[in-house]
Amino acid sequence: MKLAVARKVLIFVATLLALSSGIMRAQTTKEHQSLAAHWRKEIKDALYVPERLPPLEAKFWSSFSPVQGVIADRVTYRTASGMLIPAIIYRPEHWAGQAKGTKLPGIVIVNGHGADKFSWYAFYSGMMFAQAGAEVVTYDPIGEGERNIEKKSQAGSHDRIVQTPEGVPADDWGQRLAGLMQVDLMQAVSYLSQRPEVDSHRIAVLGYSMGAFVSGIAGAIDPRIHAVLLSGGGTYDDENDVGKSFDRGKLPCQAPPWRSLRVLGSAPHMRGAVIYALNADRGAMLVENGSADEVMDIPHRGPEWFADLRERAIALRKTDRNLFTTHVDATMGHRPAWVERAGVLWLNDQIHFANWNTSAIAEMPVTRIGDWAKANGVEIPTNYQRNDREAGLMALGGALPRIERDQLMVLSASDWEKLHTELTYESWAEKTLAAEQAATRK
Repeated sequence: MKLAVARKVLIFVATLLALSSGIMRAQTTKEHQSLAAHWRKEIKDALYVPERLPPLEAKFWSSFSPVQGVIADRVTYRTASGMLIPAIIYRPEHWAGQAKGTKLPGIVIVNGHGADKFSWYAFYSGMMFAQAGAEVVTYDPIGEGERNIEKKSQAGSHDRIVQTPEGVPADDWGQRLAGLMQVDLMQAVSYLSQRPEVDSHRIAVLGYSMGAFVSGIAGAIDPRIHAVLLSGGGTYDDENDVGKSFDRGKLPCQAPPWRSLRVLGSAPHMRGAVIYALNADRGAMLVENGSADEVMDIPHRGPEWFADLRERAIALRKTDRNLFTTHVDATMGHRPAWVERAGVLWLNDQIHFANWNTSAIAEMPVTRIGDWAKANGVEIPTNYQRNDREAGLMALGGALPRIERDQLMVLSASDWEKLHTELTYESWAEKTLAAEQAATRK
């Protein structure tokens, strides 16, 4: 009898403890949600990202078929400061379940420095993922391609160091530039979200190098994004880290915005932990790097560096649910690794391609990008024609063709002339300088 009573008491106590634990978890989650909303606002304010995005005003210009079964649409849509984005949208002509109303996942490709929608991995990824059964947005970053005053690629226009007006902090220009890049990406998500054939809950963002920096921050502030894959990046560091640091960098699109995010906290790696915690609130994330990637200083940031950052993010969220995972390619360097099997498999797990399943992806043949580029007359920057960089990528979809530059122009020469003041870095810079000057008069 006494044993039975004791058991009932133990069960009662255990139940109370479980309820108490559940209440504490709920309170922690509620507290985190409030703090997360505060962090998102701080990031947006620091980078001049508006709470309400500008009207999209998407316009279809024309289309072509770069490879059998894939349609490429030439479109424009609005971004910050009244500017326009020229984009190529790749989509499958047909897909499994189309007649029954099955929707497509969406993908946004975010380029690295000097790259744009004309770069090999932008149009290769567009065609490859469209064949897989996804709708893919590729676009020109500010200062490149059709957003360059001479319509050049690899121009690096936005890398200029611009002196701000007297009374305006020196980092303000870079913060505004980074904010434009955030809105550029978020408007690509908006474009996919309003397409009737796209499932707005299955949108992924793929960022490489500079694009990884942009994409990880966008994933922290835009909950519409379902999955984020960072390749050659994700090193959200601390100014006291050994080796390279965004804080000590010279590029206006990275160093000033990263320094501005010190508002998130001064503890070591606090900014990185917050970025990753906010991404986990949104959904899954994969960080792909080569162990020999010197551009991102990965030799100084091995598995233990990312593991430590992950633990800090877990401490903020009180759970490891959706926390980023890493994939490291031994001996490899800087490259957009999402074209390889591991990245494609991960993406399929997150957004479920309409035409490719796991078994098909696992059995697909691959082609070395350097060989493909040579056979098709495709340009790869000289310092990336190495086996440990872009040329050595073993990509799926090896029968894909080169797309000529003129095909990837969204606007005719006459239309570009009419609209260039809404497209180019120079026009944006003029508006931004005026905004800074106006701020000093307030």
